[in-house]
Amino acid sequence: MARTGARKINVADELLGNHRRERGDKVAFFWGEERVTYADTAANVNKFANVLRDKGVKPTERVMILLPDSPLFVYAFLGSVKYGAWPVPVNTMLEEEDYHYLLNDSEARVLVTTEDSKAAGIETEHLRAKILCDHRFQEVLNAASPEADPFLADPEDIAFWLYSSGSTGRPKPTPHKHSSMLFTAETYGKNVLGITENDVCFSVSRLFFAYGLGNSLTFPLRFGASAILLSDPPSPEKVLEVLVTYRPTVFFGVPTMYNSLLKRMNLTTLPGLRMCLSAGEALPPEIYRQWKAKTGLEIIDGIGSTEALHIFISNRPGSTREGASGSVVPGYEAKIVNDDGTEVPVGETGHLIIRGESLTPGYWNRPEQNSEKMLPDGWFRTGDMYSRDNGHFIYQGRGDDMLKVGGIWVSPMEIEYVLMEHPAVNECAVVGREVEGLVKPFAYVVLNASDGSEDEQQMSLELMEFLASRLPKFKRPWGIRFLDSLPKTATGKVRRFKLR
Repeated sequence: MARTGARKINVADELLGNHRRERGDKVAFFWGEERVTYADTAANVNKFANVLRDKGVKPTERVMILLPDSPLFVYAFLGSVKYGAWPVPVNTMLEEEDYHYLLNDSEARVLVTTEDSKAAGIETEHLRAKILCDHRFQEVLNAASPEADPFLADPEDIAFWLYSSGSTGRPKPTPHKHSSMLFTAETYGKNVLGITENDVCFSVSRLFFAYGLGNSLTFPLRFGASAILLSDPPSPEKVLEVLVTYRPTVFFGVPTMYNSLLKRMNLTTLPGLRMCLSAGEALPPEIYRQWKAKTGLEIIDGIGSTEALHIFISNRPGSTREGASGSVVPGYEAKIVNDDGTEVPVGETGHLIIRGESLTPGYWNRPEQNSEKMLPDGWFRTGDMYSRDNGHFIYQGRGDDMLKVGGIWVSPMEIEYVLMEHPAVNECAVVGREVEGLVKPFAYVVLNASDGSEDEQQMSLELMEFLASRLPKFKRPWGIRFLDSLPKTATGKVRRFKLR
């Protein structure tokens, strides 16, 4: 609902307007050998808005963006917002049937993609135009006017959509407001991270995800900083190359990437880097300890969601607590409740619910899921299980991942953290399986390359003994299975429902 008398805004204009005048020659984006200035960015955003106008697109119509991280993604996203259309960035690593679903579900009128993408040949009843980003489109973009008036809206009006990562099934369409990007920039980007115009940001998470969108677009543009865009898949080798070559000051990673970097890097310092962040999944304490010992830098872990647009609980620079997600980011509220919605005593595990200005108004056309997740008085059920200790929130697992063994709640994370301390374990995930009608924990383990050739039965016994020395009997896995890799989303989240 729009606020009565609120100033009309357009968040694309809010992010770029002043910078074009005040720091037009400054680099906004590093992309390979290219240096894209703020003036270039603002002009091309306007040009894309004018391309949409020429194609007859109407405000609020959906523009699906299927592009790798690049300046063109930025132009398409902010150009759509500026024109009043609703951009819908989607995962670039899906299959054709997934894109068919997303195009139909969003009723997208325009598809912006590359000629070789798996969606390039799809037709739907709603799709009216395709923008295939080749040299011909570049000529069209170059010929468009670099000036465009913003479509002004109430701050609470929808500006864009994101799709949830799909770690628990089909991704859900999640609209966000114009005001939400500004809110996350202020609450987390400024008040927690202290990002300034002197920073250079680099994110492993892609722009089509909420975490990556904030890291590589919202925060740097809001504060006049710079961002490094990487179109290639972010392999550990490529990420290391970027860290050494461009010397970012702020690195946004995920636990899987930190784990992979630790096994490949022989550096003990990363010149220029002042801050390392992690989100997507809870950061195992062992990875935190190894990273700090090797680089001297702490990893600031936090939790966010697509529905909240960015991070709402976080550790703070200089005062991190390993194994904890941190404390509530000012501007948000969080409670841990039982199944009835009553707050649980400190130390007990319950459902995490949150409230804040950046929360989505609700999933698009999903009444059942909205009634389950959108609670009275603006509260949102995250689906995560947490406990609290000394003001810090301790992640226990997703609600459907928690295990009740012998009538006692068991967190898969606790077992996983212990397994990660064994030098042979590269990655692991614990899920529940029924044994004679009772739920028991089972572990799936990916070994380090140097340990992969060992006898699996012997390794299983070794890991069981290791766990027995650190966990009570009811928390120990009933079995261990070795895999070459764990099933994951593009953000690095383990798809535990696939293991189940």
